Amino acid sequence: MGPLLTLKVHEALQAAARKGIPTVECSLDLERSRTSVEVSADHWSWQGTRLPFLAACKDRTIYYWTGQEFQPAARYTNSLIKLVPTEWGPPTFEIDGIKMLPTAKVSPYEDAQRKVALIRPRGKMILDTCGGLGYFAAWCLQGQAGRVLSYEKNEDVIWLRGVNPWSPVAPELEPPRASASLPPAVGTATAGCRLPVGAGLTLVRGDVAVEIASLPDQSFDAVLHDPPRFGIAGELYSQVFYDHLARVLRRRGLLFHYTGTPNKLTSGRDVPNEVAGRLRKAGFAAELHGDGVLATLV
Repeated sequence: MGPLLTLKVHEALQAAARKGIPTVECSLDLERSRTSVEVSADHWSWQGTRLPFLAACKDRTIYYWTGQEFQPAARYTNSLIKLVPTEWGPPTFEIDGIKMLPTAKVSPYEDAQRKVALIRPRGKMILDTCGGLGYFAAWCLQGQAGRVLSYEKNEDVIWLRGVNPWSPVAPELEPPRASASLPPAVGTATAGCRLPVGAGLTLVRGDVAVEIASLPDQSFDAVLHDPPRFGIAGELYSQVFYDHLARVLRRRGLLFHYTGTPNKLTSGRDVPNEVAGRLRKAGFAAELHGDGVLATLV
């Protein structure tokens, strides 16, 4: 991966250039590590590559090096999807300006760690329904999950994962499958991947609302469900979908369903309690837990 720039880092490099400081220690991978950068009046250098200062560096934007220039880590196909820096280091992402991960009080990466711990991943086969930047999958792997099957339907989000140094890189990317068999297990991660060696992550480019119908019964020990908000993806809050989650989960299997805490006074809905009610109808014992619902298949 090439260097990543944020306004904070760019300003530090420019300040060093103005003061004639020849070397700066900073992070070029969103605080995963620190590195030394050589600074001159009109450019800076890293790992032998001469790099330009940006003519305009915006806040709330991450810039990646294409090999020729810095570009915002963003794409527009049907919606504007972009990586957004946080004070914590690990970025969030936005779709048409809607923030997709919590960042106000905690790092989105640490927030994922807390939620993954609820389903106790060690040794389990885990369904990650809406992969996003892959933070759930990353913590499942660090928690020694047996295998993680992750779905993400948006190709632009998958592209962001390749830019984001905090995202796990799946050794293989599976297309959607129409059969009732699971994708083959992934073996050892290839050199250069940001996954632990031997990690079992399969990332499927597909819509889990559709693909779940073809997954075998009782094939997972736990489920992590972090869908977009109800107004964007109501099908992922439906009774039909929850019935499928109960079907593919083994008895006593755990589910954490992120709902957020939407304001009932403005939305007119109590989404967390609606979700808990539908999950109970599907066969779960479900209780509100933090910003979501924690459930056990009974």
